[in-house]
Amino acid sequence: MRDLKIPEHRHPEKARKPDNAQPRKPSWIRVKAPQGDGYKKTHEIMREHKLTTVCEEAACPNAGECWSQGHATMMIMGEVCTRACSFCNIATGKPPEELDPFEPGRVAHAVEKLGLNHVVITSVDRDDVEDGGAEHFAQTIRAIRHRAPATTIEILTPDFLKCDPAVLEIVVEAKPDVFNHNLETVPGLYPEVRAGARYFHSLRLLQRVKELDPSIFTKSGIMVGLGEDKQAVMQVMDDMRAADIDFLTIGQYLQPTPKHHVLDRFVHPDEFKSYETAAYGKGFLMVSATPLTRSSYHAGDDFARLRAAREKKLAQG
Repeated sequence: MRDLKIPEHRHPEKARKPDNAQPRKPSWIRVKAPQGDGYKKTHEIMREHKLTTVCEEAACPNAGECWSQGHATMMIMGEVCTRACSFCNIATGKPPEELDPFEPGRVAHAVEKLGLNHVVITSVDRDDVEDGGAEHFAQTIRAIRHRAPATTIEILTPDFLKCDPAVLEIVVEAKPDVFNHNLETVPGLYPEVRAGARYFHSLRLLQRVKELDPSIFTKSGIMVGLGEDKQAVMQVMDDMRAADIDFLTIGQYLQPTPKHHVLDRFVHPDEFKSYETAAYGKGFLMVSATPLTRSSYHAGDDFARLRAAREKKLAQG
């Protein structure tokens, strides 16, 4: 019987890989342990509605802070991913279950109960499903709109690489406020970091969202500390802007276990600041570049700033 709490069961494809050392984290990367009534309430609501969160599954360092404020990134379509990216802590393998038709409603109920102004919905990759879960994303968006019409919705999707390209239209027609898909790293590291994906396919996916509905904000992010250099990061920024991506996130890669991709280095906060300055110079509406930045970290506050930045740009002509 598979137990996803056991690393060898969670990542069977990594079990025989050699261990990579996990260096001690510098002072700027350490966070407080989860605690407080807000954290407990969020945890109870997630369990009550039998929901999975990427905060837990990906071992996010910001979970304590976010959950204490009632913020959680919900992960739909199960907890087992059909991909096996070397950086990721999500369980991998063949998903044991079909998509749950009642999940969109449970997510919407939890969003209403938490009283969220902004919610982030992500998922595992489901290459075993014909449309990659596109309709499931659309149903979840519609359910939230029905239950919590004032809540703005951000989705963080898979790449739909093995699907008919038309499935993207299903998600876009449901009109999320923000469509996020992470490039994760520079193209030269894809074979070892994101082997099941294709860099230019992911870029084109985000570009097509803008072509289908220019009113939807697009967002993407990368991790640093995987072995990339500054020039490659700058090139990714240029590629993103060519695809008309509005919002860029850059965060520090943290190695989940000794079996995961080796940590090349801890990037100093000053370097993150230089990336932020460069990105704004290239025309992004919004940039979050800090060691603890994650796709959905402070997403609600960032969305408000993103919307204000677009309004300012439009006013300036």
